[in-house]
Amino acid sequence: MLQINHVSKQYAGHKALDDVSLHVPAHSIYGLLGPNGAGKTTLIRIINTITGPDSGEVLLNGKRITPEDALHIGYLPEERGLYKKMKVGEQALFLARLKGMGKDDALKALKFWFEKFEIQSWWNKKVEELSKGMAQKVQFITTVLHEPELLILDEPFSGFDPVNAELVKKEILALREKGTTIILSTHNMASVEELCENISLINQSHIVLQGNVEKIRTAHSTNTFLLRTHDTLAESCLADCNVAITPQAGRNKLQEYIIGKPASMTNNELLSRLLGICTITSFEEILPTMNEIFIKTVSK
Repeated sequence: MLQINHVSKQYAGHKALDDVSLHVPAHSIYGLLGPNGAGKTTLIRIINTITGPDSGEVLLNGKRITPEDALHIGYLPEERGLYKKMKVGEQALFLARLKGMGKDDALKALKFWFEKFEIQSWWNKKVEELSKGMAQKVQFITTVLHEPELLILDEPFSGFDPVNAELVKKEILALREKGTTIILSTHNMASVEELCENISLINQSHIVLQGNVEKIRTAHSTNTFLLRTHDTLAESCLADCNVAITPQAGRNKLQEYIIGKPASMTNNELLSRLLGICTITSFEEILPTMNEIFIKTVSK
């Protein structure tokens, strides 16, 4: 759906992007990750045709992207930009018209979204009267109102309490189900694990990690497992095969242990050894979180 091919961009001696390539599949939620100053915002601005690359190309549905394609893109920037003195309703209608919507269609869609987000009573209030969370809702609505083909969300959960963050997550998933392709740029790695199928991690203008989220987590496995059993195990009972057993606080009368195995031992071999010394209630691999992988990769 969206193809970034060997894109580079330089500003006054600073290389913001250096030969960046990625592919965002249609109807997916794609994570664009990276520390501050890594180049994410520059790439987003290029996708939005706000600025152009020095080299490389951006393809939307197989064709080089043009400024006219911006009408089919929804962009929620990290730095919010509502006009404080305007009334909420007239501002939302103004932004809808900028995206090419007719007045009647825009009003109908705004009524639907304002009711869904329970902010219809704020229609005639000024933007400056809104709380940060309320303003966030308005900006999210104006970003998705014209049913964009491509939706770019930069820190969409910033400023939301847990209830409203969950509401926005559900709407993002619903938009994906309706066929919208979504790029999610965020530092909230829990949201990445929950929402994104694939990610690209940019650091110092380069792609340093890319691929399917679950495959990345599996590839960064540390060969550690959580074992639950009714039996009590000695920490040294499998020392002969270099298996480390670390007791944890148990629950529901179960004993819990973190099991660390050498990379040369298969999971089946470990299970076989454990079955010889205890009755296993549950056994699961502990995969690193995306937050741990992010920190480890960027710190290298």
